[in-house]
Amino acid sequence: MDQPKIGLALGSGGARGFAHLGVLMALEEEGIPVDMIAGSSMGALVACFYGVGHNMEDLYKLSTAFRRKYYLDFTVPKMGFIAGKRIKQFVRLFTHNKNIEDLRIPVSVVATDLTNGERVVFKQGPIAEAVRASISIPGIFVPEKIDGRLLVDGGVIDRVPVSVVRDMGADIVIGVDVAQVKQNAEITTVYDVIMQSIDILQKEVIRHRDLSADFMIRPDVEQYSSRAFKNTEEIIAVGEAEAKKLIPSIKKAIEEWKEK
Repeated sequence: MDQPKIGLALGSGGARGFAHLGVLMALEEEGIPVDMIAGSSMGALVACFYGVGHNMEDLYKLSTAFRRKYYLDFTVPKMGFIAGKRIKQFVRLFTHNKNIEDLRIPVSVVATDLTNGERVVFKQGPIAEAVRASISIPGIFVPEKIDGRLLVDGGVIDRVPVSVVRDMGADIVIGVDVAQVKQNAEITTVYDVIMQSIDILQKEVIRHRDLSADFMIRPDVEQYSSRAFKNTEEIIAVGEAEAKKLIPSIKKAIEEWKEK
């Protein structure tokens, strides 16, 4: 009997994006296959690391060891505070310098063309360059130039890229939205101002896009900072717990699809 193709749309959200790992853990534990992934920003990073074939235990260890010092390479601000060379090296190292088309499942990485406001979807080419573009938070990271295009964070144009994974051929789409507006957030730096502003802007946009996902998982990670890479274990656990709530509904949808 044919199985439906399950696609994940992993959203942007900085450090809160570690909740994506919890979702992947829950699906794996329940024997629900992930056939393809589209990711924006942190979602793209997780998608590519998973697509390389790291097992969940290794991904868990890698995420808990991830600290800001590994990717912060400050530069004289012109188009961003962080040069982004370190994070690119980090991604290149842990994805074995592979191309997107070499991953064990199809992965799409979403970025935003800053010049014309178009969505750019990478399905091939070097993983490190595409992910570096997708995580380029405007004003924080220097934009990434690829093929003459100036690219920034995929979350700017498509926070949870549901339509991208649908276009990849997914029969059942599970979206994971981890970018929430932190209430009463402490705003003390320009970094805080930019991150909070992006979260607020995207809050409205996502409301109109929910309908196209068959399931939308929203881990309650509001209390965690999108910019502080700590509490990683807790964030992963929240993602796993939230995904488990939807497992019975997802399994039911799979069975119903088979009966069609």
